[in-house]
Amino acid sequence: MRPNVDSEEIKEIEKVINSKFLTEGKVTQKFEKKISSYVHSKYAIATTSATTALHTAFEVLNVKNKRVLVSDFTFPATALAIIQAGGIPVLVDVNKYRMNVTREIIENSMKKNDEFVCPVSLFGNPLDLDFYKLKKQGFWIIEDAATNLGTKIGNKFVGELADISCFSFHPRKIITTGEGGMITTNNKKLNDKMRSFKAFGKIKNNFINLGTNYKLSDIQSAVGLSQLKKLDKIIKNRKINAKIYNELLSKIDYIKPQEQTPNSLHTYQSYTCIVTKPNMRNKIIKELELNNIESQIGTYALHCLPIFQKLSQNQDLKNSNFLFKNSISLPLHKELNEKDQERICRIIKNVIK
Repeated sequence: MRPNVDSEEIKEIEKVINSKFLTEGKVTQKFEKKISSYVHSKYAIATTSATTALHTAFEVLNVKNKRVLVSDFTFPATALAIIQAGGIPVLVDVNKYRMNVTREIIENSMKKNDEFVCPVSLFGNPLDLDFYKLKKQGFWIIEDAATNLGTKIGNKFVGELADISCFSFHPRKIITTGEGGMITTNNKKLNDKMRSFKAFGKIKNNFINLGTNYKLSDIQSAVGLSQLKKLDKIIKNRKINAKIYNELLSKIDYIKPQEQTPNSLHTYQSYTCIVTKPNMRNKIIKELELNNIESQIGTYALHCLPIFQKLSQNQDLKNSNFLFKNSISLPLHKELNEKDQERICRIIKNVIK
């Protein structure tokens, strides 16, 4: 991944520098409103990262000493945010081909008093629309949508469906602010509490609640505003590149791209595949590296990592484990051309032979 930044971001940064107001202020407020308008949520709250966005959400929902059902196939930050808020992550499996948790998996994992579920919508692929019906069953849905800005299911954006959605603006995401995150919600009480928590617990000028400093600077938000103008074009170009990959990889045995959720807009924050031939994924990564091409594993199976091995598991996590060992994310960015993609796929084909 390479961030899509140019002189426009520099111009916006210069405006903020010249204003002499560098911390969170009017520019960040504008960025929040633009994100809220884009995903059709009532509220948006900027934070320093998606991790701190999640931590803010879990603190405000008071998950302390309570179980939170969370996707096992995810980056460690998802579960770490629950632990930081005093909650108890309960790892659940994912769909083997879409790589996201499903409503059925959650229902098979829940206990009587469970209230919270933290699904992860991965790589630009949204959850099934059916998943959000869990809200009617009394669940709070806190979606780790770090990779999914711009993603749609039907005519609904990720960011307007869950009780709380958390996005990332890390340089590996669709758009970036260097580091940064955003929370979206339609719940005014949650909005007010989260906005207070991320600004030292302040309400207006009084320190009322417990809180911390997760404010996003106007410098970063200036970058975000410029990036947001490019978002639809970035997604369009990534879809074109993904289509080329799909065609090239369809001719190679043992490679299966992430299955797209039906009736959705997949934004391809990452182009992630499953290598179905055993013990072959790492060989492909190694060979690409020898050719100066960077690739990565899809993401982690948390239950395989030392820090999470004592966490509660309600079921066999076989799909997550399989994906951890066999998924690969291939290069996908603005500077990538079709010849690059052909070369990448040729190397993969030669490794698998």
